Amino acid sequence: MVLFPNPGWLAAMPASAPHPFRKWVGFGVKLQHTGLMEPGHSGTDSPYVRLGVTDDASFDAVQEAKAEKLAACGDDLQAKARIEADYDAVLLDRLKQRQAGKISQGAVSASQQEAKAASPLKQLKLPALPQLPMGRSISPRSRPTLSMEWPRFGLAEGQRLWLPLLIHGGLLAWIALFSPRASTLSLILAMGTGITILNLLWRHGRFFKAAFWGFAGLAVGLGMGALLTQPLAVTSPLQELQTSSTLALLVQLLLAITVA
Repeated sequence: MVLFPNPGWLAAMPASAPHPFRKWVGFGVKLQHTGLMEPGHSGTDSPYVRLGVTDDASFDAVQEAKAEKLAACGDDLQAKARIEADYDAVLLDRLKQRQAGKISQGAVSASQQEAKAASPLKQLKLPALPQLPMGRSISPRSRPTLSMEWPRFGLAEGQRLWLPLLIHGGLLAWIALFSPRASTLSLILAMGTGITILNLLWRHGRFFKAAFWGFAGLAVGLGMGALLTQPLAVTSPLQELQTSSTLALLVQLLLAITVA
């Protein structure tokens, strides 16, 4: 048998008494006043009613109700002890409900609030780090390659055909009709080389290949001119340069309209 102290003796207890002792004494007064409370009990004489909360009230609501009741008691130590006992009884009832597998609405709402508070952290995604290409995963197009291909020849069509014919033909006519000086011949050869490179670049879109064939045509033409002028016994250096320039323009024209 458990004996509970007299409530009057609790009221006469000095305020300096240890808090745990006063707490459990108050709890004994509560049990003497209400009897053993069944889990979830919500009668008219239950700690829930005295605190002014419902069975499914949240933990924060219970604490607020306890604080309001304590503030309303003023200096009444006995009333404060009863409120503390009711508060402990509510917590004990919640504990028994959880042990029995019963979850109150307050616990459910608290869990939902915790889930909502944690959901932004779950939805937060860190930016993915860029992955470096490894070994064989590199695309073949991204690797600089040096290809040695045999040149392909094919006659150009449309503007790629008649435009170099027109320009190189005009330069050849200039040399044949006006017999320009050496400085002018250098300008004519530069124009012919530039037109050849531009036309080849227009055809296949490769600058280095176009530049190679443009200067190759210039070198081959000048070399052929030097070889041909020796057997012909050309005495004038200007005539030799004019002949070489003419052959260089012809070779460049041939390459401009045939190299694919």
